[in-house]
Amino acid sequence: MAAEYATFGLAPATRAGGVLADGDYQVHRDFMDFIVDGRPLLYRLSDLDAVSPLASDVPPAIFTEQVRGLLLETAAPLSGGRYVIYGCPECANLACGAVTAVIVRDGDDFVWRDFAWQTGEQADLEFNGYHGIGPYRFPGAEYRAALAALLDDDRAAHARRRVLLIGARVALLARLAAALRTIGVGADITGDAGAVPAEELRAYGVVAFGTGAVEEQRSAVRRAFADAGVDVPHVVGLAPIVPLLVAQIEHALEDGPAGRRRLTRLTATGAAAYVEVTSPCRVRLTAYRVDRLHRTRVHEVFDGVLGAGTHRVALDAATVKGESYLVARAPGSVLVTAVTPPEPG
Repeated sequence: MAAEYATFGLAPATRAGGVLADGDYQVHRDFMDFIVDGRPLLYRLSDLDAVSPLASDVPPAIFTEQVRGLLLETAAPLSGGRYVIYGCPECANLACGAVTAVIVRDGDDFVWRDFAWQTGEQADLEFNGYHGIGPYRFPGAEYRAALAALLDDDRAAHARRRVLLIGARVALLARLAAALRTIGVGADITGDAGAVPAEELRAYGVVAFGTGAVEEQRSAVRRAFADAGVDVPHVVGLAPIVPLLVAQIEHALEDGPAGRRRLTRLTATGAAAYVEVTSPCRVRLTAYRVDRLHRTRVHEVFDGVLGAGTHRVALDAATVKGESYLVARAPGSVLVTAVTPPEPG
């Protein structure tokens, strides 16, 4: 099959970390995704939870080696001239599985072909090949310019993100800060942002108010950030539930245009949730509420692969009674919504 010309680019992407319903943590990873003909290549791989080798948390020497490999300045790490395009976000071990491809030069062009899912030294194209993806021919000048720019880029801008937490319930904020740090998001707690120097305020990507923060306190914080010339999202906690608050903050920290996110819309009533997906992927829906004894109740509502489009997921009335909230997660995306009570009668 002849390789047709395609455009090549890079864009920041995120494999969102998270506090899962069972208390486990999902590692947060920031990475550069490959943009082919204006669309993330990862989105063409249905239900794949993976990151590219160009991750912000790898040591600089290894990052440089990965870039030079894609430029064919170093030998291929796998037999047959194969390179890892996407790997496991938790351990990057080939045994967990990786998307690999052959990268070759053809004149001044770079060609990516023979995409496959690989778990060992050899790739089986017949049984594990991605037959509907590629081959892609990238113009050499465009390809080299995109990758070479990474070697001059200040990757610290994409590294550890920070959140300023403000509220009256210090114990809750401390648990929230610990959860955020576990997934790679820095967090600090204060009661008065007016005492924080302007240069420090500029280090935060989000301000999150706990459920105990009053409007007067929120207004003072907004003025402090405005006086410092800092424009950041402000998140108001929906309920004193740590995984829910983490999801709200993750959504506020999401980077890039909405068109490059897997999840674009989430609404819910007492009867059903409606979730809009831009490309086939695994979606998990989790419901949270606080009962009358102030205990957190968690219910897994849905876990499966959804195709592109808007989907209706039925909700159990017993699961979302009272004030309930829904979190939707997909690779690189998270959305949160309050469940709208059903109309009376």
